[in-house]
Amino acid sequence: MNYKHLLLIIFLVLNSCAEYIVKEDYKPITSISKSFFLNKGFALVYEESLFNDKIVKDKIDPRSLLIFQKNLKQNSTVKITNLINSKAIIAKVGKKTLYPNFYNSVISKRIAKELNINKLETYIEIKEIVENSSFVAKKAKMYDEEKRVATKVPIDEIQIKNLSSDISTENKTKKVMFNYIIKIADFYFKTSADQMKSRILNETVIKKVNINKITKQKFRVYLGPYSNLNSLKKSFNAINVLNFDNIEIIKQ
Repeated sequence: MNYKHLLLIIFLVLNSCAEYIVKEDYKPITSISKSFFLNKGFALVYEESLFNDKIVKDKIDPRSLLIFQKNLKQNSTVKITNLINSKAIIAKVGKKTLYPNFYNSVISKRIAKELNINKLETYIEIKEIVENSSFVAKKAKMYDEEKRVATKVPIDEIQIKNLSSDISTENKTKKVMFNYIIKIADFYFKTSADQMKSRILNETVIKKVNINKITKQKFRVYLGPYSNLNSLKKSFNAINVLNFDNIEIIKQ
């Protein structure tokens, strides 16, 4: 075997080994990450009249730690945060039911009371807690204990410990202006954002759609801002004909 042939064989062997190692070490990010549901919007506080008037299809026990939420499976664990005062609590998702599309959930009176939710501005964040989270494991026992208490104690006497360890439980009373936008979606490319804007203008009664360049590769399509609840609801209901999965309402 001559010298040139020997060098060629060595090169091919080394090159094939290198390719094999690269392929074995490659692990897509998606294979180790798990997405979770997150939404900011207005909650509907359950009242018996909502059921009687057929606005909400099913009932919620006013003493329960329960919410209705269309995007999440029954018995999902969620963290509910009042975005006006930062108070938070852990709750469970009830069965699938019907309620007005504008609201991101229906919550029990107990949750509203403990989070000091103002009925004029029921702005909350719903965050899904994944099943294998250590946070869920630590709070599961507390949730069960609270649930047993709720079946025995009238709602006016219930006292819940705030389950969020990283926030203050002090009441902070401050006057804030009503100022919200409807976030449709964020895109990597301006052309994609432009296409979404055109679709909204062509397929709905919406007359104005905005695009905000947040970063070099993040373009947000949104409606607003809105200075009152009625105009916000009107635009939200108008965009609802496009059946987007997870429209968010963002406080400015």
